[in-house]
Amino acid sequence: MKPAIAQIAFRYRPQDSSSGLTRATTKRLATVLGVGETQVIHLALHELATKFLPQYDADNGPLTKTQMSQLEKSLPKPKGGVVRSSLFELENM
Repeated sequence: MKPAIAQIAFRYRPQDSSSGLTRATTKRLATVLGVGETQVIHLALHELATKFLPQYDADNGPLTKTQMSQLEKSLPKPKGGVVRSSLFELENM
């Protein structure tokens, strides 16, 4: 016996707008993308999820002084040289 899959009711809009699409438009998208109507909805939801939801777990905030010190120690030592140009405008100090 298969486990029950969570489902929701979905209703198309009577006309296309910024808050929904007609079934005709969804069918056109399905044809252009070469997928079914349900897959069009999944693709749209995936695009919204990647656009608006964080794609990584939140961290624990700023690094401690000890962590910063460890990072600084692990950096390679700078070699001699002169900066001749920069991508950034630096204020005269």
